[in-house]
Amino acid sequence: MVGEVTGGWPGRTAVPSAGRRAGDHQVLSEAEQAGVRQAVLDHAPSDLGLSGQLWTRRLVGEPIFKLYRVRFTEPGVGKYLMRWGLTFPRPDKRAIQQDPEAVRIWREETWRAIPARAKAENGVVLFADQVGIRSDQVELHFLPSYSPDLNPDELVDADLKRSLPHTHRARNQTELASETRRFFHRRQHQPHIVRGYFCGRHVGYVIDE
Repeated sequence: MVGEVTGGWPGRTAVPSAGRRAGDHQVLSEAEQAGVRQAVLDHAPSDLGLSGQLWTRRLVGEPIFKLYRVRFTEPGVGKYLMRWGLTFPRPDKRAIQQDPEAVRIWREETWRAIPARAKAENGVVLFADQVGIRSDQVELHFLPSYSPDLNPDELVDADLKRSLPHTHRARNQTELASETRRFFHRRQHQPHIVRGYFCGRHVGYVIDE
């Protein structure tokens, strides 16, 4: 398996095994599995010319195809990952750097004053995440550090990601923008789903009386 740097895959030869055809769902040999596993352990996807910094089942399928011209489904890749002891468990939603006392103060003191002030000044409260705005048009209140779980907008982001088509992935920014607009147009007519964004365990404080 060790060879020249070929096709952007460090330390691996991209020459497919003899007799293989692209798209065949064949079992990888032990040596082939070891090669892919080591590539995943040694490199981030971006190191190998792929998008992203974290491995997913879809991205792990790419080096398999590049090296051996075998295309697996995501569940098929997942079986190999489990066999290799690489199950990529979901991370804890709470960052270890989060300050519980700062979160308590936000929920019990800081937040309660914000909607009261907005009502008195005939204003509205909006939650946002990673957006570009002019600070001279609004008053900003920042959530405690490392506390995205306190932001209902994070639930909107998660809903958007789940709702994007899995059978037809966006091929460029234009298609992604179009799919995103369609998602938000649907949600405008689904107030029961929008209300649900504020009922999560961590964000319920927003509507608590």
